[in-house]
Amino acid sequence: METRNLRKVRQGVVVSNKMDKTIVIAAKFKEMHPIYGKFVQKTKKYHAHDEKNEANVGDTVLIMETRPLSKTKRWRLVQIVEKAK
Repeated sequence: METRNLRKVRQGVVVSNKMDKTIVIAAKFKEMHPIYGKFVQKTKKYHAHDEKNEANVGDTVLIMETRPLSKTKRWRLVQIVEKAK
């Protein structure tokens, strides 16, 4: 159980839920430009497992790293932080 706390956690917004038991999350992060030193905002998309199909587009969710579930899914839905309006 100790190693369970070392898993990566990301927060993002659901951009697609058209697949069965799968959602696509867009997570924003800031990265420093190597030459100019300015922080640039970037977005990365993650495919996550949603067992109960409970997340909808626009929801803010928390995902956690897990074992590979398919070719692209290595994350699972932990909780829905905020529902879309």
